[in-house]
Amino acid sequence: MNHEDLGRSVRAVIGVSFPFTMTPTSAAVDRLTARLGTGRVKRDAMLAPLTTFRLGGPADLLVEATSADELEIAIQVARELHIPFFLLGLGANILVGDRGFRGLVIRNIAKHWTLSETGRVWSESGTEITTLIRQTAKRGWSGLEHFAGIPSTVGGALWQNLHFLSPAPVRERTVFIAEIFQSAELLDTQGDRLTYGVADMHFGYDTSRLHRSSEVALSATFQLTPDDPNAIQRVIQENLSWRGARHPWLDWYPSAGSIFQKIEGQGAGRLIDEAGLKGFCHGGAQISPLHANIIVNLGWATAREVRELITIAQDAVDHKFGVRLAPEIGFIGEF
Repeated sequence: MNHEDLGRSVRAVIGVSFPFTMTPTSAAVDRLTARLGTGRVKRDAMLAPLTTFRLGGPADLLVEATSADELEIAIQVARELHIPFFLLGLGANILVGDRGFRGLVIRNIAKHWTLSETGRVWSESGTEITTLIRQTAKRGWSGLEHFAGIPSTVGGALWQNLHFLSPAPVRERTVFIAEIFQSAELLDTQGDRLTYGVADMHFGYDTSRLHRSSEVALSATFQLTPDDPNAIQRVIQENLSWRGARHPWLDWYPSAGSIFQKIEGQGAGRLIDEAGLKGFCHGGAQISPLHANIIVNLGWATAREVRELITIAQDAVDHKFGVRLAPEIGFIGEF
């Protein structure tokens, strides 16, 4: 992905095509307050605590959407007033600039969900996948346990077609959220709420139709299958153990997950490792000694140092192998 493609990708996440230099007006605060209630809009809100990297400066405005309806309202207000906005879930797979975001950050914490007697799960897009795994597993419904340990909301899962290796001991293929997906309600740029099936979502590896449109996921429906709760718990524990042995723990080493896109036939992490950068530090940012495709915040990193380390890794791999690694994460705001 070149810089132009990455810019399009970030604009798709944000949902607007306006430049990132516009300043929110008091009209935005007034309109959001009128429709969501007093005290719902925060000014100069720090974003670092809301991301898994624990990095990033302030947003001009921050509002938390506690339902799909509130999410729609916040988006519509931003669009009506031509205010740049960014949708924030758990804050994984992104790097927010040290100078923050000029516009409105809409934090999606819409977490209503239901589970039918036939194993059909309906959930708003701000629900954490971990919550759904825990609640469905203990009831003996299988399908979501494959994604244990991955920080993601339902909306994020649709965005990247959440995936993980199939259960141990074989692990011969990748399991995708698309395999249990039934439908999603998306908000389009005209303000209409439309329902799409699996064929309409254009799921691929780390991608979906949401990458190529300014639509926003409001909710999704998944179909699970009955299974022995003990067998489901075994898969959860095996996956957590597998990830824990190969990925740095977020609580101790904040990160955004994999930094670079998958390369067919050769892993980005292996190329970085063979370029001699595994464990390499740049300021407070480090290429993880456990997984070379993950950069961790040692506790005093800046977003600028992380971005510089990304370039260092790209240049080293390009010099040694003639391959230019493409970032998988989104770069948000001003650096």
